[in-house]
Formats: sequence, structure tokens, C-alpha cells
Amino acid sequence: MTITLKLMSQSRSLRLKGILLLMLTLLVVSLLLERDGSGTLSPSGKHLNVTRGPFVQQLLNSFQLDEIHHLVKRMSYKQLASLYVSRMTLDEEIGQLFMVQNSHSTYSTDLEQTIEQFHVGGVILYQWQMETFDQTRHDVAEMQKHATFPLLISTDEEGGTTDRLSNIYPPRPGATEISDTGDAHVATHEGAKTAHDLLALGLNADIAPDVDVAVINGPDQVWRTFGSTTQQVTTLAGAYLNAMQQAGEIACLKHFPGLGAAQVDAHFALPIITRSKEEINAVELAPYKAFIHSKNPFLHPGMIMTTDLLMPAIDPVMPAELSYTLITKVLRQQLGYDGVVLTDSLFMAGIYPTWSFPEAAVLAIKAGDDMILGASGVPELRADFKAIKQAIQHETLSKERIDESVIRILALKMQYHLMPAVPPQT
Repeated sequence: MTITLKLMSQSRSLRLKGILLLMLTLLVVSLLLERDGSGTLSPSGKHLNVTRGPFVQQLLNSFQLDEIHHLVKRMSYKQLASLYVSRMTLDEEIGQLFMVQNSHSTYSTDLEQTIEQFHVGGVILYQWQMETFDQTRHDVAEMQKHATFPLLISTDEEGGTTDRLSNIYPPRPGATEISDTGDAHVATHEGAKTAHDLLALGLNADIAPDVDVAVINGPDQVWRTFGSTTQQVTTLAGAYLNAMQQAGEIACLKHFPGLGAAQVDAHFALPIITRSKEEINAVELAPYKAFIHSKNPFLHPGMIMTTDLLMPAIDPVMPAELSYTLITKVLRQQLGYDGVVLTDSLFMAGIYPTWSFPEAAVLAIKAGDDMILGASGVPELRADFKAIKQAIQHETLSKERIDESVIRILALKMQYHLMPAVPPQT
């Protein structure tokens, strides 16, 4: 009996100590959150000050983050992101769904208004908008300064014939040139170097590598693929992907579900992939399956871009990026991907003649995509917002579906340290 009472007393004492420790920890967190932290975006040591936006103006500094790191570890990025989503307005959530283009060659008033008024989630830059190192860094810093949440700033740098950084850096080999060496170390070197160069400019996401398996030498894929077998693509694109994400750059695999058998350029017509479901599963989808299921976190793609092609064996009606079957049933459920899915530009020829941009944006979100690529300017964003809000009002698109995408987007930003992985400040 004495032993039993002692054990009960010790158990109560341990529980009391645990409660007191938890209360003390919460008090420390509360005090830390009340302090005025200095918020910076610092990809690879390059600092971009963030001073605007209700969610970013008082980011915690590195000391504060270290102090509460042991608490944050108990919450996943998505759990933390969901706390932000619960406090966001509908406009703030819808804005995160868009990776916009700048219609001007440098930072513009129109882009600034788009970022500020519509709370956009990201911006894509092209070669003609990156003339010099200093100009590009300045423009990126201005974008971030006016963002509600830190932006995904991207380009589609592949090297070779798709070298978006050629105005600033020396030429770099593309996927086919890397493949011709047969050396995964070359792919690793190029992936790391590209990540370093992008991060130095403030670009935190690259819509690459291309993991299409070259079934044929299609017009849009010449020099852009890592090989004609799944083994070549998985090995070489994997080395490139691993190096890029290990360096801190978000990579985006493309062009799901696979353009390797396309006989026409998707920019100018809708490719129709007339292959069997068995062939598609064994070839086109193989690299995605390998990377999604990899135990190496740096091989798990931060984003996946889908595109406008038709695969009648899987969905005979809808282009891939608007297909619930391909995005939700195949990519999400069959392959198990729960990261950010980005559309290709919804102005491409396989989409735009049939659907307006706002119509396509709604269909893409319904299909399971998270971010919409291609919109630019205040009038276009206003029309897109109106279409999404009407779809919610008419119950053809659910608010919960919007929440899912925004949680994925914010979780990705936390994972790559674009925003602090801490609960929102009151």
C-alpha cells in the first residue's frame, strides 16, 4: 500500500511539473511573439527586407526562432499554415492562388498594384525582365516589400535553349547536353550552380527540371529532356533536383503528366498523347512516382507543373491541367503527391480558344491545381477573382477546396524559409 501511494504521489508530481513547464513555455512564447522582430527574407545569405503586409511586417528574428524551435517541431508546416488560413480573408486566400506575370520589362506600378491589391502568391520573371544583376535584385526586393505574404519569385531556367539568366550569367548546358555526358555528377554541379545563381538574384523557385521522357523528338522538347528512358531521366534529373533543393531553391518538376510523346508544340496547339494507360504508367509517370515516393526529402519536389495536353486513355475530354481525373485521381491519389501543383500558362493554345482565363482558373482549382500561372495586371486579376467568388457563391467550387491549396502554398513557403514556421502573431 505504501509503495502504491508513493507511485501515485510521484505520478501526480510529474504531471504537475509537466503542466508548470508547459505554462512557462507558453509564457515565453507569448513574450517572444510580442517583441518587435525584424523580418527578412534571406535566401542563401542574401537579405531582402520585408516591411509591408499584416502577416509579414513583424517576422521573428533568428534568435526568437531558435528560442521556440522546440515547440514548432511538434507542429507540421501544414498545421502552422492552417492557423494562418483561419485568419485570412477570402481575398487574401484567392490571391495566394496566383503566380502572376509582369507585363513590363522592369518593376512597374501595375505590378505593384497587382501585388498589393490582390495579395498574390508569386511572380514569374522571364529573360527579357532580367537584364542585369542589380536591376533584377532591386525588382525582386520591391516585389517582396509590397507583398502580403512573402512571394514565390520564379523563372523557368533550364539552361541550353531555355536559358533565362543569359543576360546576367555565362551560358549553361541544358538537360540534353547534361544527358550527353552520361555523368550524374555533371547534373549535380549544374543543379547546385543554377540554384546558387537564382538565389543570389532573389529568385526562390525554378520551374525545372523537365522530367519528360523523350519517347519521340517532339518539337517543343528538343534539347530539353534528360533522356529517352525512365532510368536516364530519373538518374540525371534526380541528381539535378537533389542538388537544387539541397541548396535551398524550390524546384518544380514538369510537364505533368508528360510531353515526351507530344508531336506538336503545346504553346501553339493541344498535344494529343495516344498511348495506352499501361504505357503512360510505365513511362511518362515513372519519374514522378520515383521522386514522390523517395525517402530523400530533397528529391521530393516542392512543386509540380502540369500542362495542357490530352491523354484520351485517362481523360478523353479535359486537358491535363483542367482534369480532375489526372490532377486529383492520378497525381494526388494514385501517386500520393500532396505538394503544390502549378498550372502552365492558361493562355496557351490548348486552353484559351475554348475557355476564357477566368473560366480556366476556376476549372483548374476544381481539378486540384493550387496555383494559376499567366495572369497579369489589375483588370485580369479582378476578373479572375470575380469568377472564383461566383463559383463559391454558386457552390460549384468550395471554400474548403481553396483552403487546401492555400495551406499547401504557405506550408511550402515555410519549408523553404520564405516565411517563419511559427504561429501567426495576434
